[in-house]
Amino acid sequence: MQLSKDEIMAQANLASKNTLMETLSIEIIDYGVDFLVARMPVTPKVHQPDGVLHGGATVALAESVGSFASHIFIDTDQFFVRGIEINANHLKSVTDGFVYAKATFLHKGRTTQLQDIRITDDNDRLISVCKLTTITLPKKK
Repeated sequence: MQLSKDEIMAQANLASKNTLMETLSIEIIDYGVDFLVARMPVTPKVHQPDGVLHGGATVALAESVGSFASHIFIDTDQFFVRGIEINANHLKSVTDGFVYAKATFLHKGRTTQLQDIRITDDNDRLISVCKLTTITLPKKK
């Protein structure tokens, strides 16, 4: 039986329980054939001391959305995904609202995946641009 889009997103969000994603209140809100979107509230718990979104929280959002994107598109009974490289360019500051991360596949290979991840704010302004490389590895039986 094929799961619906809503069921897949619900399972992905449930898998975030007791993880960094739950700590940062990251929520998957959409996905399609070659992309996944998540959001994170910008509150004092993800601020730098001067009251703006911490770059580390932004990178955690980017890696979370990219890893989930790779995870959704594999056979999780046989494989698992790990991030192996991420880079980020922070372009604008945010103090409140939400930030949205959209991971889009640039390469979707059997072993490695490369994703472009754009972080935007509530007004669709570009906040950060990230690239994430993930690797798909077989589970040991």
